[in-house]
Amino acid sequence: MAQVVLKDVNKVYPNGYHAITDLSIDITDGEFLVLVGPSGCGKSTALRMVAGLEEISGGELYIGDRMVNDVHPKDRDIAMVFQNYALYPHMSVADNIGFALKLAKVPKPEIEERVKKAAAVLDLTENLDRKPGQLSGGQRQRVAMGRAIVRQPKAFLMDEPLSNLDAKLRVQMRAEIAALQRDLGVTTIYVTHDQVEAMTMGDRVAVLKRGFLQQVDTPQNLYDKPGNVFVAGFIGSPSMNLMKATLGGDSSNLTVTFGSNTLGVDPNVAAANPSLASYVGKDIVVGVRPEDLADAELAVEPMPADRKITTETQLVEALGSEIIVHFPLDAEPFAIMDAEFEGEDAVEQTKDELGRTIYVGRFSPRSRARMGNPLTIDVDTSRMHFFDPASGDAIRG
Repeated sequence: MAQVVLKDVNKVYPNGYHAITDLSIDITDGEFLVLVGPSGCGKSTALRMVAGLEEISGGELYIGDRMVNDVHPKDRDIAMVFQNYALYPHMSVADNIGFALKLAKVPKPEIEERVKKAAAVLDLTENLDRKPGQLSGGQRQRVAMGRAIVRQPKAFLMDEPLSNLDAKLRVQMRAEIAALQRDLGVTTIYVTHDQVEAMTMGDRVAVLKRGFLQQVDTPQNLYDKPGNVFVAGFIGSPSMNLMKATLGGDSSNLTVTFGSNTLGVDPNVAAANPSLASYVGKDIVVGVRPEDLADAELAVEPMPADRKITTETQLVEALGSEIIVHFPLDAEPFAIMDAEFEGEDAVEQTKDELGRTIYVGRFSPRSRARMGNPLTIDVDTSRMHFFDPASGDAIRG
């Protein structure tokens, strides 16, 4: 096991495309770090540079106490798990798991012992004589994991290993991989575009956009204290509602206006963020997570009038334990994606027939919100997020 350190790592392709810019992350010994971001953000490129499959254009990469910029992949003592499993179809499960050991000329009795141990950990013992084609997707993924485990490497590198599995199996496998990594204590770098996967698996999560590191922190801190508007909009499902707004009032009694709606900001927010006072009278970006909105009809105690917005229900998605309610506001959205660059990952805000933007709330299933009916929403303004519209950085402190 070993720490992995990237110091100002860059990747520039021959055509001049700068895929990774000054990426610096210290991944501690035994840590599970997830790289997440939209397609094209550079997360797989970063992983491949750690593996030695992509040449580093600048900066330094350390595995343990050794700089490995120019070290051949096979000499870096890492094990990689690919999206497509990369199993040999003509070999048995046992031979697939032990193949790297065979290449390394490990004695046959030791190979058999290590394969058996890995198979037991991964519940593959009864499948050791089968071929990959006879296995389910989840079992093939376990074989790929087994091949990495038996090598006893300094680090595991995983490139979207669950993306080919169905939704239910993905949930099961991500729990298994996280538990396995904790048991083995091997430093792991895991790439995914699925932010739910990132939040549920990583000790820390690094969010990338356009090859730039946006923020690296624990999943909960990313969620509660996003460093900028991109992280705020990317982390969380459904995404945070982000609106262009104006801050009003004074330092002890702030208000925020978006469209025709004006809400009072919880005094505790102003007290905890004194720098907000410098934005009074200026444009800002306000963010509200869907779960910080509630159906006012269900409130045990009525909220103050300046913590409510009135609209109508545009769409209801019933999910059993909760309902997702879509509703229009005349507030202009703040776009976090660059459509030209992000392509299919760009999120275009839906509009209604009056040109209002559709936003989202996560309500209790007891809500009687129905399509086309009036809707009054309580807003927990103590949980609001504020961002500088020019820099996109969070207004905090």
